[in-house]
Amino acid sequence: MIAFIEDQRIVYGVESICRVLPIAPSTYYHRLVCLADPSKASARHQRDTELRPEIKRVWDENYHVYGVRKAWHQLKREGLIWRAARRSG
Repeated sequence: MIAFIEDQRIVYGVESICRVLPIAPSTYYHRLVCLADPSKASARHQRDTELRPEIKRVWDENYHVYGVRKAWHQLKREGLIWRAARRSG
């Protein structure tokens, strides 16, 4: 959705687009700030960004058949995550 707003903002304006789409203009602007300076992203987002290569590694090592639950348990066994919540969906 952010990419769509970025593509159309010159023609329609950010606020006009956000009135139609289910997104607040502040969300769009915060995302731009985080892209420019990743240290301003939330701690959760920063941690997820660090874990992404490890999740992909676990998935690749297990022939692309591990789902969310099994990948999460494997990362816990390896000590890469400990009290982390697992998102459903």
